[in-house]
Amino acid sequence: MTPFLEIMSAHRSIRKFTDRPVDAYLLTSLITAAQCTSTSHHVQAYTIIQVTDPDNRQKISDMAGPQPWVAQAPVFLVFCADLTRLVSACRNRNVDPETGWTEQLLVATVDTALLAQSLMLGAESAGLGGVFIGGIRNDPDLVCDLLHIPEHAFPVFGMCLGYPDDDPAPKPRLPLNMVFHQDRFPETIDDREMAAYDGIIRAYYEKRAPKLTDRTWTRQMADFTGQVIRPHMKAFIRKKGFSIK
Repeated sequence: MTPFLEIMSAHRSIRKFTDRPVDAYLLTSLITAAQCTSTSHHVQAYTIIQVTDPDNRQKISDMAGPQPWVAQAPVFLVFCADLTRLVSACRNRNVDPETGWTEQLLVATVDTALLAQSLMLGAESAGLGGVFIGGIRNDPDLVCDLLHIPEHAFPVFGMCLGYPDDDPAPKPRLPLNMVFHQDRFPETIDDREMAAYDGIIRAYYEKRAPKLTDRTWTRQMADFTGQVIRPHMKAFIRKKGFSIK
């Protein structure tokens, strides 16, 4: 294990932070380093917005859950998939931009996620902790209104950052042999392995929060997959100029 692999393996979501501020130079250094992350065709299809306005932070915090750490964290960032610069480049070169393609949605979303994960790892290497906030997609129109996000860009998720005031154990991941295979996709899923992993997750939650007596991975995933979540996203994405064709 290299020191960096140890940082990766120790990742856990941090939702409680000390009052210690995050130095502005450190934050911009983390973003600059994260920009070196791989990007499809060098499009760099992302924009990061730091939300400092207390009222906007509170509105997003309430809408996202509520998730009070959005309002409380020293730093709150919103990561946007962004094609506005690409559209502008076309106009500067007198080229009609081809927009609305599903591949562009994928490229911009993947670029944004890769950038954000690199930033999180860099932050953890500097002693910070954080948590991703997918809950901003509960009402992406509100986020766009508050942050003036235009057409051809949309908020993918948020991120809280700060110095940890909590030390939760990393949440156990699926066994390697369930996610890593040679040459072909597996034909079946081993129910025994799933049951064993359920036992590991149950033990994790019983230690972390004893009142969660039946918190298994399959129970969580059945609850998640057995309901419609954020059905408004299709219409929202189309309105923003993505995934029409």
